[in-house]
Amino acid sequence: MKFDLLKTLAAVALAGGALGAAQAQDLKIGLIVPLSGPFASTGQQMVNGAELYLKEHGDTVAGRKVVLIAKDDTGVNPAISKRQAQELLIKDKVDVFAGFGLTPGAFAVAPLATEAKVPMVVLNAATSSITTKSDYVVRTSMTLPQVSAPMATWAAANGIKKVYTITADYGPGHDAAAQFKKTFTAAGGEIVGELHTPMTKPDFAPFLQKIKDAKPDALFLFVPNGDQGVAFAKGYKERGLDQAGIKLLATGDVVTEDVLDAMGDNAVGMITSFHYSQAHDSPENKAFVEAYTKAYPGVRPNMVGVASYDGMHLIYEALKKTGGDASGDKFMAAVKGMSWTSPRGPITIDPATRDIVQNVYIRKVERVGGVLQNVEFDKIADFKDPGKE
Repeated sequence: MKFDLLKTLAAVALAGGALGAAQAQDLKIGLIVPLSGPFASTGQQMVNGAELYLKEHGDTVAGRKVVLIAKDDTGVNPAISKRQAQELLIKDKVDVFAGFGLTPGAFAVAPLATEAKVPMVVLNAATSSITTKSDYVVRTSMTLPQVSAPMATWAAANGIKKVYTITADYGPGHDAAAQFKKTFTAAGGEIVGELHTPMTKPDFAPFLQKIKDAKPDALFLFVPNGDQGVAFAKGYKERGLDQAGIKLLATGDVVTEDVLDAMGDNAVGMITSFHYSQAHDSPENKAFVEAYTKAYPGVRPNMVGVASYDGMHLIYEALKKTGGDASGDKFMAAVKGMSWTSPRGPITIDPATRDIVQNVYIRKVERVGGVLQNVEFDKIADFKDPGKE
């Protein structure tokens, strides 16, 4: 394994040439994203967001033409993610890694980013510790603790005393459950049960029955963006948890705009905490949504599309600061402390953690003009990832 990595780095060094020559070359961004399998919509949102930014801001920055090279890692398959990254380094000679739909892929590629000193912009994967795996990682999405803590605070302040947590059995799910429990119990709440579901094709029926039998005031849910949320919302209603008075609380991953229509009325009334909604009321978001829906008819933008759009903004602004130099150390120095107004609201890259600081909104799923939307009604401003505290 180590020998293969050394061969990779040697090839990169030989191919790269002098810095002056590199700056005259195309700026190649390797997008490692799931374009097939159960998380394909996540990967497509990343590609869409990146391409939209280029369409609006041009494909040249600091004298270098920007080229996007997308590679499919199929979702939860770290070996494929690593192999795609190695190919991007050796064959395509990329300057920047970006993408990473899920945590296992980000973990697999981080050592390559370190050894090759290639910047790695995480556009979705949300385990808190990802940015600690390499000094060359920066994230424009979120962390699960960052959106779970506000949900716990809101629940405790609104008469919810007993909660059952159910989260996917991998890094982000463990982060979400641990942070919700920490914040909720500190506010006087009680966790009456905890369940972890399989990453792929879980059968929610026995989990839902167990929660119903425990009779909590609410359940707190995190599952990966996609079909799992649709299945869970349907089961929640079919098994009568709503009729039993058990509120459904979740992180916003469960009700992203690309799956809301599939959920239908099963999603109505769900309370979630998240950093982006298509319904967010700001001039920046209205412009983004209009441009996105025009560029991709029939596709609704979600948090991944926004994180990718912002990831491209970060890359462009970093290159402007460095005069086109994408080398790892100069690039990372340029992004630390960077601030701008995103479609989601004001955001900053924390210089200490290279993670994002942003507003987290409390929302409720409602029909607005006949369309299901996450309607924001409360927020915690400028919220850092509490998972690193």
